[in-house]
Amino acid sequence: VPALATEPRFAQRLRERLEQQRLLDGRFQLQRVPGGRVALPVLEEKLSGLCLPAEMPCELLRIQDPLPRRAARRRPPAQRLQEELRRLLAAGWSGQLERDVPHAWQRLGDLVLLSEDSFRGAAWDALGSALWDTVASALGARRVARRGRVMPDGMRTPSVTLLLGQHGWVEHVDNGIRYTFDVTKCMFSPGNITEKLRVASLPCSGEVVVDLYAGIGYFTLPFLVHAGAAFVHACEWNSHAVEALHRSLLLNGVRDRCCIHRGDSRQLRDVADRVNLGLLPSSEEGWPAACRVLRKDRGGVLHIHHNVETRPAPQPAVLLAERRPPGTASSAGEAQRPTQDGGEGTPGARLRPEWQRWAEATATRIQGLLAKLHGRPWRSSVLHVEAVKSYAPHVHHLVLDLECRPVLP
Repeated sequence: VPALATEPRFAQRLRERLEQQRLLDGRFQLQRVPGGRVALPVLEEKLSGLCLPAEMPCELLRIQDPLPRRAARRRPPAQRLQEELRRLLAAGWSGQLERDVPHAWQRLGDLVLLSEDSFRGAAWDALGSALWDTVASALGARRVARRGRVMPDGMRTPSVTLLLGQHGWVEHVDNGIRYTFDVTKCMFSPGNITEKLRVASLPCSGEVVVDLYAGIGYFTLPFLVHAGAAFVHACEWNSHAVEALHRSLLLNGVRDRCCIHRGDSRQLRDVADRVNLGLLPSSEEGWPAACRVLRKDRGGVLHIHHNVETRPAPQPAVLLAERRPPGTASSAGEAQRPTQDGGEGTPGARLRPEWQRWAEATATRIQGLLAKLHGRPWRSSVLHVEAVKSYAPHVHHLVLDLECRPVLP
């Protein structure tokens, strides 16, 4: 960083003069340099406009490791980014460019993942690698990537461009679980954190779980690390996700309690105490497989994910089903009712009529699938309906916890 060094007795006057001419670099402190002098950091792009009186002796030098001001260290990342870019562009800075600077991004380890519309336009393109070096420096990252649209290939493959760095593998810690994956090959959705936390709290001790759409381990890992599942069968057909899941299982020390089934899951039968169907917008195609893998002697619990459309007009509300101990669940289609109330998407939130109708219809269909598959009656009971998040206008990501048990003679 360039700086002007002067004798201590001139330091305050020099500082005032530099501030008047807007030459002072406010990111850094005044600091002592050899010879007992004081150095004031200045903006390099404005040195040509420097005008100081002759009675104020000073010398231009460079400070290799300038000390940041305390206020600068406390600046929000978005403000730091904008200030760094303003200095980079100098005279070319404009209000339009200022509006182009993102205020949010996803941080994954030492990589910053920018949104699809970040830094689009000829002015940004002209900066080349200097732009991404500046973004990384301002945000305290080493690598920068920008996401594109998710590819319509059935595996939700991300279209991500690596802008700075040699590879896309990252390690991200979420609820004490270490996930590793390649951002250019696999997605990581922070919006599912509430459901991952809920899965982590489920009473799965001693259970065998089948995760039909395991991906990189969104739910496989919480089942193993926190919920205490004895074993998880993780089914996934995306080879990049399989590799990521394998690495994450090793990172978390649970590889010996998980079998990864690549591709078709139909070889699994009669093994599960619990089945997770985490596919959106609908997991309906996996319902027959889920019924096959449930233990036919005693059944178990299905966690069924689905996007449900909701009418925008407010409707009379029914409280969300409350989890109850096995054996006290309602019959198919009857949602149990807690005493507490809450906001949408939280425990005790209100269940909209469309959500209850979907839960009832799903319970009835699953009950029919089980009876047809096993040749005897089954009962299905709604344990809980969880509103995870709003997926789109008037569309909500829901999870139905459905207890399924054979009717014994």
